[in-house]
Formats: sequence, C-alpha cells, structure tokens
Amino acid sequence: MNPPAARAASHPDQQLGKPLSGWRLTLYTIIFEADTRAGRWFDQALLLTIVASVVMVVLDSMPAMHAAFGDIFGVAEWVFTALFTVEYVLRLVCVQKPWVYARSFFGVIDLLSTLPTWLALFVPGLHVLIDVRVLRLLRMFRVLKLTGYVAEYTMLGQALVASKRKILVFLSFVLLIALLMATVMYVVEGPANGFTSIPTSMYWAITTMTTVGFGDITPKTDLGRLISSMMMMLGWGVLAVPTGIVTTEMALQRGRMPEPTTRTCQNCLTEGHSATARYCMHCGHALPEYQRD
Repeated sequence: MNPPAARAASHPDQQLGKPLSGWRLTLYTIIFEADTRAGRWFDQALLLTIVASVVMVVLDSMPAMHAAFGDIFGVAEWVFTALFTVEYVLRLVCVQKPWVYARSFFGVIDLLSTLPTWLALFVPGLHVLIDVRVLRLLRMFRVLKLTGYVAEYTMLGQALVASKRKILVFLSFVLLIALLMATVMYVVEGPANGFTSIPTSMYWAITTMTTVGFGDITPKTDLGRLISSMMMMLGWGVLAVPTGIVTTEMALQRGRMPEPTTRTCQNCLTEGHSATARYCMHCGHALPEYQRD
C-alpha cells in the first residue's frame, strides 16, 4: 500500500462503514463529510453550538453570573445536552459499524459531552465536567475547510520522525553543555548563593539556556554573571538549530502530500482522495466526479 493509501486507510471515518444508499447515506454525507454544502452547514452549526455551550459553562462558573442567570443557564444546558444527545444517536445510526464509532476518539468525546448532565441527575456537581466539550472543537479543521492544516500536522509528525536522530544528537549535546556549565556554576557560586548541588545547578542552567530565568536562583559573583550571560546567548542558538532541522524535513515532504478531501470510494470506502483523482488509490475502482459545490 502506498503512503497516501495508508493514510486514508487510517482515517477515523474510513473504518465506520459508509452506507451505499438510502437515507442513511444522506445522513452520513451531511454529518461526516464536509465537502458538501449541507455538510458545511451542519458542521458550522455544530461548532457554534459547542462554542455557545462552553461559553455558558464558563459564565455559569462565575458567582455573579450564576446568581443572576443561574436558571437560564440550567435550561440552556439541558437544551444543549438534548442537541448533543440527538447528534450522537444520529452518528451511531448512520454508520454501518456503530460500535467502531463509539470506541473512536471522537465517539468517546461525543459521549462524554452528554454524560455529565445526565449523570448530574444522580451525582450533583458532576456537571462541571461538561467542559470536555471543548475537545470537540477539533472539528473546526473540517468546518473551516482547514483540512490542509490537518495535513500539515501529519507532515510535521513525519518530519519529526525523519529527523529524530539529528534532534536526539543535538539534545544530547545541549544536555552535555548544561551538565558542564552546571558543574562550573556549582564550583563558582557554591551553596552560599543557592547552587547547593549539581542537579540544582542543572535546573538553573536549563532555565537560563531557555531564556526563562525564573529568578529563584541567580549568580551573585561577576564570573557567575558572565557565565550566565553566555548561557543566555547560547539559548538563542539552541532554539534555532532544531527548528532548522525540522523545517528542512518539512520542505522535503511538502511536495509528496496530495490535497486531502473527504472524497470516498464507493467500493472500498477509502477516504482522502485528491480532488483530481479518477480512480481509487486503494482498490482502483472508478471514482464519482468530485463536487465542491
């Protein structure tokens, strides 16, 4: 299997079993595929509902807002819970493998977004867990047609894997420098100035190289301040080297990744075909014409 096919085969929706006809196919297209007008409207409405529900939970946590609008927030929460429950049931109904969806990442999140309110009927105070809905905002990548950014995340992961040996060598070098400088500072400053041990000095060296400098441990001698200044200057270079390594790998892979879509093969249900593809990259079956509408 070629890399694009492997990526498509690992797509969460790919494993759900797409209906081939009837009202379930229509429902599946609206709920799971964002390349249609109805699918975009559904996802946009879902995103707005999620944002509204999370904002309401945040506002309800404020004593003044709860005192003034607590009853309204309570009613609104039940409305949101009813909407999310209906959505979850529809997702289970429109796929051929509902148990696969229920165990998937988004399936679990969808379930968790409704359970707290229902369980709060039996366990008061559990409704605060409703904030887990914020995880569902990950769908914004499909709603806003930002699937290209999802592809960038995949490419970033592949670049990190491809450059892991270089990064490990570089981090080993940085750790060696931090250990050496920590030992020097332990000798120069000593316990009297807060450098009570080499591990404590390494903590100072790491915070200094990353230019964080919490200030809880600072050198007091002129030589120690000179070393500290050198460490901070070195920190700028520490940030630049791994960035260049990963960026180079990403540039090499940019031309290899086709533009992702939710286009699905009706024969094997593989998703992720490019907009210009004529045949399925997995089974070779002819693909229907791609509709952007």
